[in-house]
Amino acid sequence: MPELRMPGSVERDDLSAFVARAVRLDGQAVVRLRNRSDAERIDVWSATPFDALCTRSVGGEVEPADVSVSGNELLAALTVSNGPVMDPGPERDLLWRSELPPPEGWRHVDDLPARVVGEVAEQGVGVARQNVGPKGTPPASLMDQEVFTVSGSGLQVKVPLRCLFVLTGMGFLASDPPEEEIVRVSATETWLRIDSRFGAVVRRRYALLPLLT
Repeated sequence: MPELRMPGSVERDDLSAFVARAVRLDGQAVVRLRNRSDAERIDVWSATPFDALCTRSVGGEVEPADVSVSGNELLAALTVSNGPVMDPGPERDLLWRSELPPPEGWRHVDDLPARVVGEVAEQGVGVARQNVGPKGTPPASLMDQEVFTVSGSGLQVKVPLRCLFVLTGMGFLASDPPEEEIVRVSATETWLRIDSRFGAVVRRRYALLPLLT
């Protein structure tokens, strides 16, 4: 049975906020917990309805070192137990279907003003509310609109609106950030990562080609 060890109450509150928002975006969200090899920290991952992953790092350890659990069950444990040692729920590894990005090979591309990112995201959310599809999500044509293009470290990276939807939906952007606050854009040849104050959004830059049969 998995065991989650988080001695710090602030870290538990951070994880609880992350999981609560992930579940709000997707009522059947699966959360993946992975120990970092270089510190007593856990990388927390969740897929989103916007075809992008969200992630945050919190202090603690989990056993097994890489396990997926139900977001609802983990949230219940954090809400009811909320102690230094918790049962996050049974393993749901078979329900995790998203590829994770590589831990290495990332290059810093550019920084964007957090205030500007928030304004663009807010405008996008306004347009999305007027164009909700049959499944309750905006059409792919809107989510795939490229709202920023940044260059650096030999890469040119396009940021789609769907990544900003995840930033706002997960509460990763401060509501009124200071002028100097930035959002960092990093990339590999195949992955995009956007780091803000409270978490990060990660997405493949290019769709995988289907296998030929």
